[in-house]
Amino acid sequence: MHHKVKLSENVYWIGVNDRRTHLFENQWPLPNGVAYNSYLICDKKNCLVDTVEISRMETYIEKIKEIVGEDGKIDYLIINHMEPDHTGAVKSVVSEWPDVQIVGNAKTFPMLEGFYGINKNLYAVDEGDLLDLGHHKLHFYLTPMVHWPETMMTYESTQKILFSADAFGSFGTLDGGIFDDEINLDFYNEELRRYYSNIVGKYGLQVQKAMDKLASLDIKLIASTHGPIWRSHIPKIIADYQKWSNYETEEGVVIVFGSMYGNTEKMAEVIARTLSEEGIRDIRIFDSSKTHSSYIINAIWKYRGVILGSSAYNGGIFTPMRDLIRELEHIMPKNHLLGIFGSMSWGGGGVRTLEKFAETIKWEIVAPAVEAKHAAREADIDKLVNIGREMALRLKEFRN
Repeated sequence: MHHKVKLSENVYWIGVNDRRTHLFENQWPLPNGVAYNSYLICDKKNCLVDTVEISRMETYIEKIKEIVGEDGKIDYLIINHMEPDHTGAVKSVVSEWPDVQIVGNAKTFPMLEGFYGINKNLYAVDEGDLLDLGHHKLHFYLTPMVHWPETMMTYESTQKILFSADAFGSFGTLDGGIFDDEINLDFYNEELRRYYSNIVGKYGLQVQKAMDKLASLDIKLIASTHGPIWRSHIPKIIADYQKWSNYETEEGVVIVFGSMYGNTEKMAEVIARTLSEEGIRDIRIFDSSKTHSSYIINAIWKYRGVILGSSAYNGGIFTPMRDLIRELEHIMPKNHLLGIFGSMSWGGGGVRTLEKFAETIKWEIVAPAVEAKHAAREADIDKLVNIGREMALRLKEFRN
């Protein structure tokens, strides 16, 4: 038996928690697991909203049957987002309820057939269409590239619930508390932004368009496909999405270094100490070899200042730093201040590569780059101090 969780009258959370998977999409660490949220609306016509990842399929079907009964019917399955962590149970749903109508838009169905070979009982919807379940009325809003091209959101107008697909979602399992006012949000704040910055962050403009489209809706609940269901802190999560999608940042500095034998790390320490002496309180130092890029990108999404340092490696840049800047070039966050430093033994390459990165990313460089040969000497230290001072000066200009 499973505990039934009601969002509102005749609307249920039937999601599952995944505490076993180590990597989300086989790349993002999940130290706190992840929840796959699905929902069931019981009415004259029973309707599922999204499903779950395939490894949790058995538990998922059990939850549905405990609500509708062994002989109960599922009339509709809405697919807001085709990614397999939300459609993994689709074939099982179709097997259990062969007459179910699968609701999606024109871009949903080619993916549905491609992933699962399903091309029957399709119910196509477009922008603003209505699906009447009896008491509950469902309205559809297309939100492409938040964060796949077929993504849409479903708004239930009688209970004022927005089923938002991946938007407003978070890493982390739901450990007893399902709603935002049942949990300590401090736990989720970092994971919310890490999820946004790494999964959705590339599509800030599309997020803004979606937010504009939904602005007129009266929303009492936001039911995402990951993380908590929002009912008491809806203005907070909407404000966060506005800030993150507009690339608004806070005063603070992220220093990331790539160091083989410690010389470049020592240079990072000099800059960090200078920043502190200049009154910057939020300083985060990351070793690119040790910290997964998702945590570094999360911090970069929060803080305006970014200082990158790398040793040279085989005539180029230290490999973990190379991977980080490639990821940043893919996501292309905006509105940052940049400092560059590094070390070399003979031909260099680390600083040179970071300077090319600066040309691509188009962040403002606060001071000339510093490249020490072998280990930093007094003249190099003075230049590193200058990077710290100039970064602090520029950050303070944004105060008030």
